[in-house]
Amino acid sequence: MIGQTIAERVKELLTSLPQGVLLVGAAKMRTPDEVRAAVEAGLTAIGHNYVQQAEAMRQTLAQWESQRDPPVRWHLIGHLQRNKAKKAVALFDMIETIDSLRIARTVDRHCAAAGKIMPVLVEINSGEESSKTGVRPDEAESLVRQIAELENIHVQGLMTMGPRFGNPEDARPYFRLTRGLLERLASADLQRVDMRCLSMDMSNSYQVAIEEGSNMVRVGTKLFGPRSD
Repeated sequence: MIGQTIAERVKELLTSLPQGVLLVGAAKMRTPDEVRAAVEAGLTAIGHNYVQQAEAMRQTLAQWESQRDPPVRWHLIGHLQRNKAKKAVALFDMIETIDSLRIARTVDRHCAAAGKIMPVLVEINSGEESSKTGVRPDEAESLVRQIAELENIHVQGLMTMGPRFGNPEDARPYFRLTRGLLERLASADLQRVDMRCLSMDMSNSYQVAIEEGSNMVRVGTKLFGPRSD
């Protein structure tokens, strides 16, 4: 990775991923030029943790984005505060971090006003860590069933980060638990629920996540290189 350009990293990662796995470039603290270089090398989805930073980046890239075909898809991969929901609905093509009925209802309301149906993932706190957002695994099915009653958001799967362990193998049980939840919810055949996306990883564990069924991986440093900050 050292010495490689962003374009080289993107192409290497895309070539290494199994067919059907979406690479989402985690762009927190990255520059518009870095994002543009990654997209021009073949990246199709950008993930951002912060609504305000994503808004500034998209404003900078607006003219360039308008010429993209197919367009870049933007995912919110950080915690969503209710007071940022209206902007998030306008900025993002998918919200991966729905973790409560309250925030789901807020997003649904803003989607209705915007005439938009938002694809979302329900975030699972698979390690049940108090320092992390996400719904507990034993509460996930109840939450998904309640969200399914909302008309302007569409649950398309689950997301988890897994505990921050040094050894990627230590995250495997948490990825496996989340996949089991997704399979159980898929078999429930709920209206407006399509359990087809499984977004699981940490920065050093995306390969283990893929082995456990993840078809959406969020990669930052390995794609963009070390941050200068």
